[in-house]
Amino acid sequence: MNTAEMTAKMAAGNGFIAALDQSGGSTPKALAGYGIGEDAWSDEAGMYGLIHDMRSRIIRSAAFTGSKVIGAILFERTMDGTVDGLPTPAALIAKGVVPFIKIDKGLEDEDRGVQMMKPMPELDALLARSKALGVYGTKERSVINSANASGIADIVAQQFEVGRQVLKGGLMPMLEPEVNIKSDTRGACDELLLAELLKNLEGMNEQVMLKLSLPVIPGTFDPLVRHPKVLRVVALSGGYKRPEACAELSRNKGIIASFSRALLEDLRFQMSDAEFDAALGEAIDAIYTGSTVKAG
Repeated sequence: MNTAEMTAKMAAGNGFIAALDQSGGSTPKALAGYGIGEDAWSDEAGMYGLIHDMRSRIIRSAAFTGSKVIGAILFERTMDGTVDGLPTPAALIAKGVVPFIKIDKGLEDEDRGVQMMKPMPELDALLARSKALGVYGTKERSVINSANASGIADIVAQQFEVGRQVLKGGLMPMLEPEVNIKSDTRGACDELLLAELLKNLEGMNEQVMLKLSLPVIPGTFDPLVRHPKVLRVVALSGGYKRPEACAELSRNKGIIASFSRALLEDLRFQMSDAEFDAALGEAIDAIYTGSTVKAG
């Protein structure tokens, strides 16, 4: 796939984006969910080697193809690794899956109800390296915990500022200002976020992608789905179990999944390849259905 073909697949492809980008503090939790305890590694290199093995097993699975998984988000170390001798982005492209890279370096402490992204001083170099490996786009996460108007304005402004840097580097930014689904003011967060996203989109000359928490009221983000400056709106599972995440997703027309935990929750290291492929296939089918078959 060339860049134009990847853009077309992101704009209108039937399917969803797999989030394979757990990093740092979330890696032990992801490995534990996969059935590997912390006694299985002695250093960071060992830990990341095990998570790369898990992701490689997913990517090489017969259930993981571009017919239903149209994109995948990688952690930087995963991007730099190989799958069956191919650089990971090339292995994805060979299966018809568009590669993205997680670029944020974690979250600042909460201030005014939000957690901004930490500085990314080496971003330009990462963008250049990612583009050279065939990566199509990026993903950057920050978090909204409560309905503070100035905090949400600042978090969205930061997302777009980094997004413009990504576009300048020749990649497609996926902006992810996540609303914490456990927030007591979640519905108000959705409304404030929508207003700020629409305001910032008006100043854009190029398209971006958006990765958002599923809204309290289905259809809240319809103006973003229809917006000419938005290539695609995708949703994170946000801690929902897969059945609930897929049900919520199906109530929001035009939004596809970009799930992590909901995709991986039934996979175990101890499974035979046949069992692993069957469990992954079942998850992919459910998330694909939630992304493409909408309620009402």
